[in-house]
Amino acid sequence: MEPKEADEERIQEARFVSAGTDAPGAVTAGWPGVAGVRIVDLPAQERPRERLAAHGAEGVSNAELIAILLRTGMKGKSAIATAQELLAKFGTLGNLAGTSWQELARVKGIGRDKALALQAAFTLARRMATELRQEMPVVDTPERIADLLREDNRLLEVEHFHVVLLNTRKRLIRVERISQGTLDTTIAHPREVFRHALAANAAAIVLVHNHPSGDPTPSEADVRVTRDMIRAGQLMKIEVLDHIILGKATTERTKDYASLRELGHFYA
Repeated sequence: MEPKEADEERIQEARFVSAGTDAPGAVTAGWPGVAGVRIVDLPAQERPRERLAAHGAEGVSNAELIAILLRTGMKGKSAIATAQELLAKFGTLGNLAGTSWQELARVKGIGRDKALALQAAFTLARRMATELRQEMPVVDTPERIADLLREDNRLLEVEHFHVVLLNTRKRLIRVERISQGTLDTTIAHPREVFRHALAANAAAIVLVHNHPSGDPTPSEADVRVTRDMIRAGQLMKIEVLDHIILGKATTERTKDYASLRELGHFYA
């Protein structure tokens, strides 16, 4: 077989869809059933960095992008194979991003430096999402409030209570985290909430907290806190527009959040 033909045959053998959810049409360079092949042994056009340069980020798989961050594999296993194992182990990019670097470092073939590189990349992605979120000009519906904080709360394992500060036109001023609780409860005192509202000269606020269980149904405690905040807001002349509870959507529940105003709990 001619060298060029052999090279083409290797390319075809190397193409297969990676584990995880990738961009449409993205394929992973690798060797099915042979984890030990080195990336340097792949044809140049099949190496992750070269494929990224040639096709852009949307043209390569999640495993290849992670392999670029890892830079190297380990003895007997390439960076791509290691990346595929990470995706298989944690199931989704969200789960992987929500894992501490200490836990990642304990995975065979990762170690401290690779774990920190992954955490740095995921943190930058979250910060970019925060910047984009803060450019939202108007936040005037429960759905927009949920959109505002969904990504920041999706991976949290305990309850966090936030207040969304708005001006007179319901434009976002900023979001403040008030408290961090436990698996099924958090404490939010009106004094702390309205201290932030006064400091920002906010005309209105929206209360937001997450339910790590995934069920956004408000508890009796959630309703009591909401009514306490409404009464405090009336005294302070700062309107409490809503209290949003973030959960997870299911086949039976299409919305991943609940609005206490929409549920009829908004009275003092």
